Amino acid sequence: MQKQLELTVPRMTRMHSQWDWLCLGLLIISSVTAEIEDGGVLGADVEVEDFDEESQQADVDKEESSLGVVYQTPKPTGDVYFAEPFDGELTGWVLSKAKKEDTDDTIAKYDGRWEVEELKENTVPGDKGLVLKSAAKHHAISAMLTKAFIFDKKPLIVQYEVNFQGGIDCGGAYIKLLSSTDDLDLEFFFDKTPYTIMFGPDKCGEDYKLHFIIRHRNPKTGEYDEKHAKRPDVDLKKFYLDKKTHLYTLVLKPDDTFEMLIDQSVISKGSLLEDMVPPVNPPKEIDDPTDKKPDDWDERPKIPDPNAVKPDDWDEDEPSKIEDLDAVKPEGWLDYEPQYVPDPSAKKPKDWDEEMDGEWEAPQVPNPKCATAPGCGLWVRPMKNNPKYKGKWKAPMIPNPNYQGIWSPRKIPNPDYFEDPHPFEMMTPISAIGLELWSMTSDIYFDNFIICSEKEVADRWAADGWGLKKLVASANEPGMFSQLVTAAEDHPWLWVLYILTLALPVGLGVLFCWPAKKTDEDFDLKKTDISMPVTKGGVKQGREELEDDEIDLEEEKENEDIGEDGKMKDESKYGEDDDEENEVAGRSQEEGDETNKSGSEDEVTAADEIAGSGDGPLKSVRKRRVQKD
Repeated sequence: MQKQLELTVPRMTRMHSQWDWLCLGLLIISSVTAEIEDGGVLGADVEVEDFDEESQQADVDKEESSLGVVYQTPKPTGDVYFAEPFDGELTGWVLSKAKKEDTDDTIAKYDGRWEVEELKENTVPGDKGLVLKSAAKHHAISAMLTKAFIFDKKPLIVQYEVNFQGGIDCGGAYIKLLSSTDDLDLEFFFDKTPYTIMFGPDKCGEDYKLHFIIRHRNPKTGEYDEKHAKRPDVDLKKFYLDKKTHLYTLVLKPDDTFEMLIDQSVISKGSLLEDMVPPVNPPKEIDDPTDKKPDDWDERPKIPDPNAVKPDDWDEDEPSKIEDLDAVKPEGWLDYEPQYVPDPSAKKPKDWDEEMDGEWEAPQVPNPKCATAPGCGLWVRPMKNNPKYKGKWKAPMIPNPNYQGIWSPRKIPNPDYFEDPHPFEMMTPISAIGLELWSMTSDIYFDNFIICSEKEVADRWAADGWGLKKLVASANEPGMFSQLVTAAEDHPWLWVLYILTLALPVGLGVLFCWPAKKTDEDFDLKKTDISMPVTKGGVKQGREELEDDEIDLEEEKENEDIGEDGKMKDESKYGEDDDEENEVAGRSQEEGDETNKSGSEDEVTAADEIAGSGDGPLKSVRKRRVQKD
């Protein structure tokens, strides 16, 4: 029974090891899958808005076989202030005739071209949008709202689509909600036209932005100041480079809170009172502009120790580097060979005029003799650090006993202080929407503008427009292999996971299916209470017994009985040599070695005694030394 347990333990150990490798493989495969799935997720801080289920079902019903879709121009439901799907002519839109101020006349005109056309990729037949067609030009186009939006008790929701079809180098795709003024003229819409809100993507260089700017009116002075929302913590880069249509949404609520969403996922939210820069409400106190720092104000936290004295052995004249006098010129140094020589293969050009060009000289090339020598030219001893160099002495620094801290002017009440508890209600009403842009990249696609007060209305509008584009784009997505390669281009470390993922199934298959090689641990003899040395024959006999896995208990007992009889014979044969026997207990003995040149050697013989199961303790084994005749 003990022998069976000893054989079972190694097998269980190998099974545990195999299960560990299997678990490791599953974890790596899961991590690769999670990385690919996370490619379309903004991050842990992004909150996904619930998409209208009825609108999604309507999108699915429109799909036909082989990506054939039936597009229908979206129609807004509920109360809206503006809606534009761009599926017809630019009715109601006005191109600006103005010029940009403080700009060179050659580029001051808003003469950038606009067109209404379909997407270049992932096209939905019949679905068109407004496309900015000119690069390196100013563009300005605007339209009046169906009715003005007044900031009172209803939220403001602004939503539209953008696709940077050719990527974006430097340019914006933001919109301006123009303020209601008596002198508003869309034909002269330009950068100085008053607006209430500016919202949308903007990029130049590696700076990726999502603007949300409000123009807030100072109730004391009547002047307007721009307040910028704090930048989102989400990486916006992929929205500018993936050439997909993205949905931008701004939700501004009467409780002075706001949310910015991309593809119906919240990427930034905050409060008009707490998350705008500069703050809507100015500070109550400001620095006194008339306060001046006293002349004797000491801001030095530490000063040189006035009591310190330069040591007498401090030599400031010692150079930092000196010649290494122990250096020896390398053997084989070519003192009289120059490092560069005229190129022997160079020839004077045929059109060389010595009167005009001077005497021709072959170009210099490295001296080939110097390539095989330690060096050429005049040998100079190398320089080494001067151990005596200490540099210019300076007094050590000590805490300044007269330190007064960093001076700051005193605070006084802010004469321009005001408190606007509800900036939402103080915002100027909106009566028009405009695009006033400069871009170094063309083919920026805009579509499906809507301004409303109900999120459900905006969601249904998005489902009928952006939802259909998303459905077509998803169906045209590249296969799994292409996605893996694309993900690895952004994250090169994924190649390691790919290799491990491919290698693990092969390794696990070999580990589980390949017949396990028996090791010496599988042949370990049963341990006894007293360690026993064995003879060569005994070891061989024991291994033969262990290799046979089907020996039953009766055969084992018979072998043990035979071994006991053999032992009794050995004891009677060597009974006369009891004075030469040495009893060994607790450790194994090696076989005898040849001892000297006389030809005599010791042979070790032993009897391996194993007691019957449960019959009593194991008997000791004695080692006898026999002098070979």
